[in-house]
Amino acid sequence: MTLTRARPIPVARREPRGAGGGDHAASSEVERLAVDLLNAVRGEVRFDAGSRALYATDASNYRQVPIGVVIPRDTDDVVAAVEVCRAHDVPIVSRGGGTSLAGQGCNVAVVIDHSKYHNQLLELNADEGWARVRPGIVLDELRDAAEEHHLTFGPDPATHDHCTLGGMIGNNSCGVHSVMAGRTEDNVLELEVLTYDGLRLVVGPTDDAALEQIIGTGGRVAEIYGGMRDLRDRHADEIRARYPEIPRRVSGYNLPQLLPENGFDVAKALVGSESTLVTVLAAKLRLVPSPPGRTLVALGYPDVYAAADDVPRVMESGCIACEGMDQRLVRDIRSRGIHPDALGLLPDGTGFLLVEFGADDRDASDAAARTFVRDLEKRHSDAKAKLYDDPADEQKLWKVRESGLGATAMVPDKANTFPGWEDSAVPPERLGDYLRELRKTWDRYGYRADMYGHFGQGVLHCRVDFDLTSADGLAAFRRYLEEASALVVRMGGSLSGEHGDGQARGELLPIMFGDRLVGAFEELKDLWDPRGRMNPGKVVRPNAILANLRLGVDYDPPRPRTWFRYPEDDGSFGHAAFRCVGVGECRRHDDGVMCPSYMVTREEKHSTRGRAHLLFELLNGEELEGGWRNKDVEEALDLCLACKGCKGDCPVNVDMATYKAEFRAHHYAGRLRPRAAYSMGLIYWWAGLAAHAPRLANAAAHAPVLSSVAKIIGGIAPEREIPRFAEQTFRAWWRERGGATTGRRAGSRATGGPLTSGDRSSPAGGDSARTAGGTATARRVILWADTFNDNFHPQVLRAAVRVLEDAGCEVIVPEERLCCGRPLYDWGFLGQAKRLLTTVLAELRDEIRAGVPIVGLEPSCVSVFRDEAPNLLYGHQDARRLADQTHTLTEYLASLDGYRPPSLEGQALVHGHCHHKSVLDFESELAVLRAAG
Repeated sequence: MTLTRARPIPVARREPRGAGGGDHAASSEVERLAVDLLNAVRGEVRFDAGSRALYATDASNYRQVPIGVVIPRDTDDVVAAVEVCRAHDVPIVSRGGGTSLAGQGCNVAVVIDHSKYHNQLLELNADEGWARVRPGIVLDELRDAAEEHHLTFGPDPATHDHCTLGGMIGNNSCGVHSVMAGRTEDNVLELEVLTYDGLRLVVGPTDDAALEQIIGTGGRVAEIYGGMRDLRDRHADEIRARYPEIPRRVSGYNLPQLLPENGFDVAKALVGSESTLVTVLAAKLRLVPSPPGRTLVALGYPDVYAAADDVPRVMESGCIACEGMDQRLVRDIRSRGIHPDALGLLPDGTGFLLVEFGADDRDASDAAARTFVRDLEKRHSDAKAKLYDDPADEQKLWKVRESGLGATAMVPDKANTFPGWEDSAVPPERLGDYLRELRKTWDRYGYRADMYGHFGQGVLHCRVDFDLTSADGLAAFRRYLEEASALVVRMGGSLSGEHGDGQARGELLPIMFGDRLVGAFEELKDLWDPRGRMNPGKVVRPNAILANLRLGVDYDPPRPRTWFRYPEDDGSFGHAAFRCVGVGECRRHDDGVMCPSYMVTREEKHSTRGRAHLLFELLNGEELEGGWRNKDVEEALDLCLACKGCKGDCPVNVDMATYKAEFRAHHYAGRLRPRAAYSMGLIYWWAGLAAHAPRLANAAAHAPVLSSVAKIIGGIAPEREIPRFAEQTFRAWWRERGGATTGRRAGSRATGGPLTSGDRSSPAGGDSARTAGGTATARRVILWADTFNDNFHPQVLRAAVRVLEDAGCEVIVPEERLCCGRPLYDWGFLGQAKRLLTTVLAELRDEIRAGVPIVGLEPSCVSVFRDEAPNLLYGHQDARRLADQTHTLTEYLASLDGYRPPSLEGQALVHGHCHHKSVLDFESELAVLRAAG
């Protein structure tokens, strides 16, 4: 529940685990802070337990429960919120997409979330090549606008469709195409910033004359600029000596930007400061030409080290991107079932580079790519190259690379992996040696990790299977970080090449920079933030690496008895709730299936990530009270559409539809559910009653007064029209037709008995099996008469009969009226759902065991048999068989040898059902439509 303007909601005083940055203020002080923020800010102020739990972590290993959350409407709101926090002397931290991997996105502070409202593109000057933006704007929204002028913002991390520019400025983000455009700092022209003490100013490059003038005017601005000049002059030699000159040095404050040779560029110096120095209010950004013609070449090498060794020669080609990955990543992606068709596009090898060329048109980029391939073949006999003509294939391969973080987080039958040493960078010419030495280090510690990253700029990404829950494991983790830091520094590299320092690497900065420069970082921090209230404990005077861990030695989630068995999570609902790694793919705005509720509301609690974090906090038991009865979790899950988009789109396959069903089964146990649960959730039974008198049911549902009453009773919005029941159900039509039936009660109406082994020679139930007399018999197939088509749209099922019979099938329909129970799951009626599934298995036992295929027209019913049934009835062999032999209509037709649909040439707009696209095979749908013309 959002904290409203009517009255503040009391916040219980609570000691968050590993608070590190300071305990929560006393309850009365927090209430006064909340009231003052409510009076000063037009946007949203949230101090309730649910909102604080939502923002307690990011994509890192860390967890710190915030004091409260402010979602500003505009810049004035940001200024007002900081002013109130200053008056109460409480810390603040700005947040964008919340995907930080080093812990800089969470703190015991007031979180200012810019992403919902403070997200405008203020100006785009195509002629001069720049844009002005608010910090909450998503990168792809800027890039889409710039592409209309063949321009782009160069840095593009894998989170480009949901990360914000403010977060990129905070982290000094890079990405695939930093090869052609550099880091974020290289593309920032000016920043409008706000200090904790209320100073608001625009900063950028400052020549000597301007610098002297600013210092001469006196006041707070002169104090900051004069202090930076003095700091620079005292440490100039050390800055030049200790900062590695490599493409991807992200660690530490950007002190080199204050050197005279770099123009005393204050804006660039503030980039990468992770909300520890200033709050960014707006940014003027450089836009660079975006090559319209692009061509991808994939290279296969004997191993990833050979691929890394070849990077310097590859970069001589003038490519605009050069990404690398090893065979372990490919193997893990394949085991997860992610982009299986794309993996087949890779050339032979066990180490790979993806190299992209850009030009004014595709012909020119193709020519550059072909020249590169010819040169490669001459100089590297062990390398294999593939050049792609289809942009769709290229996009698939980029998706493989972008899925690296999620694909390696939770691999079946392997230990979980974590960030912590996930973005080190070395000079590209030393990358091969670095990978070899790092692998030896992993072997000594018994660690496993895949290798991938921005190889063209010497960046390695990896998630390592650190043990973060035992004392010995944590001690080894700490030792490893020191050893790996020393290794990367010996190689002339940087602890971070993209994700920043935060808490994960702040303690390690002396290894890279030495104590004097770390002291200079503290000086810079004190100049801009004398009270130390900007994101404390990150980068400078950092919290200990092992403090504030989301796991740690105390991590021991309860294992409540559950309806579902969660076989992919070792039977643990706690592990399922921990599955989200925080990368925020569910916060996309206009692509994919996931997450429709977030796309509409732009609310963290209505994203898959937000819901997963709340479930984790619920089991954690510190911030959210009431167990299964908790209202914050129920409110967040209420808008979940159970579309299963997350199971298909989420890189770690978070299955929020299942978690919602599980939670609601316990939440409403022994209690009344909302009215809609009984009108919609029990539709199978209502439809069965209506089938006896459909005209009467329709009259009652659509009569002027009775319709309104029915909607009120059923919890249906008054704007909606209640669907009309068909006057004749499909099953009634089937009986009149004399159609074949099957099941325990089918008796003499059943056609034949179970199939022989010869009938099961193919997934389709056998190609026209032969009888003893040599006569061909049709393939038998069960057509699933789902509740909605049977009772509301029987013509669809009748049409399916025609199609299947045209394909040479003998169609049979269950004698008994059966239901998969799909509507029950959304409301947590899992006992009833389990009974319906058990009935299905009993009624169709012989056919299931004989391998007779089942064809469903409603994807949500098919997904119950394929997904929920094996989970809810885990270990039941018939449930497993049912899952294996249930198909959508197009899946079944596509499996039939020699089947060709009739010609239906024309244009069709195909809107895929959410379950069809997320957990089933939607490609078969398109294949059959294409075959039909």
